[in-house]
Amino acid sequence: MATRSNFKRVLPQAQPTVLAPLRTTQMVDESKAILPAELINTILDYLPIADMFTFARTSKRMQEMVYDDTRWIQRLKSMDCWNDVEAKQRFEEAMRRKLEAQRAEEAQRTGVPLQGGGAGLGIGGIEQPRGSMTLFDADEDIQRRSLEQKGRGRSSTLDKGFNDMTLTPTFTAAPERSPMIDPQAALKVISGVRSIRGRARQEYGKVYGALAPYYFDLARSRSHTDPVLFRTYRDPEQQAQMLAQLKIFAKSDFAQGWGQREEKLDTMTGMFENAVLREFETGCEEKDYDGRMKRFASVLFHLNGGAACLDSFIHNHPMMLDKEKLGSPRDCLPGLNSSQLTLEPSREFFHGLAIAMNNETAIIDRVFPPTFDVLQPFLERVAEDIISEYITSLFDEAHDVSTDVYLKAVAGVFDQASQLAISLKPTKGSKADFQEEAVRIISRCFEQHIDLYLQEELDFFKRKSVEQVEAWEKRLTEEEQTTETFYMSNVNRKAAKQDFLSSFKKVVMMPVNVLPTIGGSGSRNSVVAAPAVNGSGGLDTPTRSDTPSGDGTRSLGLQAPTTELAAKAAIMNSRLEGIRTLFSIEVALDLTHKAKSSLERAARFVRLGGQSGEEAKEQCEQIFIFLVQILGNRHMKLGFDKAVGHLADYKPREVADHSKEGVAPLVAFLELVNVGDLIQQMVEVFYLQELVAANLTDRDDFLSLAAKEKKKFEQMLDERVAAGLNKGIDVLMDEVEYLCGTLQQPSDFNPPVGPNGIAQLADIGPSETAKRVVDMVSSHTSMLVGSTDKNVLDVFNQEVGVRLFTAICKHLKRQRVSVDGAIVLISDMNAYNAYIVSLRNKPLMQYFAALRELSQIYLIAPKEAKEIATIIADTDRYHGIFRAEEVYEYAERRADWYQIKSAVEKQMYGVGCWVM
Repeated sequence: MATRSNFKRVLPQAQPTVLAPLRTTQMVDESKAILPAELINTILDYLPIADMFTFARTSKRMQEMVYDDTRWIQRLKSMDCWNDVEAKQRFEEAMRRKLEAQRAEEAQRTGVPLQGGGAGLGIGGIEQPRGSMTLFDADEDIQRRSLEQKGRGRSSTLDKGFNDMTLTPTFTAAPERSPMIDPQAALKVISGVRSIRGRARQEYGKVYGALAPYYFDLARSRSHTDPVLFRTYRDPEQQAQMLAQLKIFAKSDFAQGWGQREEKLDTMTGMFENAVLREFETGCEEKDYDGRMKRFASVLFHLNGGAACLDSFIHNHPMMLDKEKLGSPRDCLPGLNSSQLTLEPSREFFHGLAIAMNNETAIIDRVFPPTFDVLQPFLERVAEDIISEYITSLFDEAHDVSTDVYLKAVAGVFDQASQLAISLKPTKGSKADFQEEAVRIISRCFEQHIDLYLQEELDFFKRKSVEQVEAWEKRLTEEEQTTETFYMSNVNRKAAKQDFLSSFKKVVMMPVNVLPTIGGSGSRNSVVAAPAVNGSGGLDTPTRSDTPSGDGTRSLGLQAPTTELAAKAAIMNSRLEGIRTLFSIEVALDLTHKAKSSLERAARFVRLGGQSGEEAKEQCEQIFIFLVQILGNRHMKLGFDKAVGHLADYKPREVADHSKEGVAPLVAFLELVNVGDLIQQMVEVFYLQELVAANLTDRDDFLSLAAKEKKKFEQMLDERVAAGLNKGIDVLMDEVEYLCGTLQQPSDFNPPVGPNGIAQLADIGPSETAKRVVDMVSSHTSMLVGSTDKNVLDVFNQEVGVRLFTAICKHLKRQRVSVDGAIVLISDMNAYNAYIVSLRNKPLMQYFAALRELSQIYLIAPKEAKEIATIIADTDRYHGIFRAEEVYEYAERRADWYQIKSAVEKQMYGVGCWVM
């Protein structure tokens, strides 16, 4: 009999089936997420709140994804309830308190007391568990422990804010509002949201718990009587506040069907707004400012900012309905066919508008909330519908009358409108910059007229300036023609032709007749009378006035010459004396006044700012540029060119009277230079006061068009003055040569010897000729002091000195100088040298110092031939101005030269001096 074993047999292992690997693979796949975490995270954003917390119960990872703080910050930001700056400040404060708590804990372990409180406190004074645990860790720990508890309720997984209401996974059923939520507190739930990092979910939960019941209940409502909101809140202002909060709360609704819910909310809000607006309009008709209007304006303001009541208030305002009572623009133009313009009606229009607006300010303060800015939108509508229409009609009619009337109307009305903006009083709800905004609003009415006005302003100034300059030129030309006609009126053409050869002979021989004969005794009186051929006493013409008279025959009191030659000489003198009237300071002053008026009108629109202000500033520069151009290129440049031409025609030997001080045409030209300098200073003052001081241009801006044009103007004047002075020097030197040739008597430097063998010297000192030359030249050079640039003056004086030196040298070679007459010659040279020293021009001083040294060779006695030769050969004595050959030529003008010539030349050859 077989015995049984006490051990169980181990059953053989079953063979693996074919599906075993598949089952294993399937088990491994079940442990992985089917969808990527990023996609799940995106889906969560579009889930209803209840479904999100249902999803959070599936796993801890899903709970972390739902509880992520950034998700709830996004919802708070969609409602504009999150402030990153505030959140950062709270976070930094929490970190500071945490650091203080750690220090306090260390102090307790070491037994060292810590000054200050806050130990163990977290955000907002919440006690931190387990020292190093953060607030988020504490929340997670609480959630983990609550999940382990049996019989946990639904609210255990929901944080405060969400656990006070029953959440359903869908919106098919209405959420029931918990009685714990105070309706009065719900009115301010959005304003009480705080920005705290880590607690965004809790803050959003407060908002959701207070507003979600009303929001979803209103979305299900079929009529305006169904929503719980209107039964809970009976006061219209509270209803408006709640509707406004629901509008904000709807922005955080991302779930499916949000469009329909938001549309339903807008519909209910619109119905409520229309009802309130009807009450407001009823109060407006009854002028119940402190009753219905004030109450329902506040309701509409809390509902959506009060835009509806504002539009109704402005649209139905009596000022907008009866704007014709304020005034008509036709009153400013009494007749369309006349150029009269009166701005008194427009002033009354803006004055009445200012009174009405200031009266309305008191009503606005009574009706609307103090934080509601009603005046600025009301002013914008008044500017658009009343002011713009008024000024547009006025400008159009003024432009049809004349450009001048149009320009005055635009500038004058703009000033009146600006005064209106300044006189307006702000309301309690107005911003701090109300005055600036009022000026901007009213100025904006003129922007559409700026382009046309600025162009018309510039064209008007150009046209008037050109007309004035052309009128001046026409009067000047007419006067010249009248003068020429007068002088040629008594000329017998046939007799003039017959007598032409004799007259021409006298004129041609005139230079011979006026030159002094060596050793002769011609008198100055006979010389001066020589040019008056054929009884032409009419060569002396009167001085013309600064402004053309337009009738030259009336200003001429002399008898017209009877010969053509005398008449032409008289015409030449008339032109030369008329140089000073080639351009007028009166014309320049009038043009400047016109430019000032145009520029002042255009400069008013600079304060518009923006593109219009920049265009006005550029146009102001263009007005100044054209002023400079017409003064320079059209008026003064042509005048200087004519003056230079007249100076070129001047012939001193054809002038009968040389008794006057100075050269008449040169004096006239220098006076013209002074006038040009005055005009230039006038332009400079105008530029500084009207453009630079008014901030219309920057004088330091090298790209400024106005500054560039002013420099061109100044450069043009310098060039024309230089050209005229160059021609004036020629005229001056011609006169010097004429005076030297006519006034210098042969006996001045070679006095006759008396019976006793002593020379008869009238006086020891400069000759009359030298005095006249010095006086004439000095008078002309002194006229330029202060009227021209110092560099130009220095160049002019230097050129005059060099040319005077050449004329004196040329004159000296024509004289016979005796030893006794050398005293007068030396006195003349000292007089010339003293004048040159007064000019303080060092290069010129050497020339005339050399002349003084040269005059010494005439004072040496004839027996001192050796000394004469030594002086001639000493070139260092003359500062390199004269060579020995040139000094030798001057020595030949000694009266006793032929007596000492051989001795002097012998001595010069002996010392090795080479003579031509």
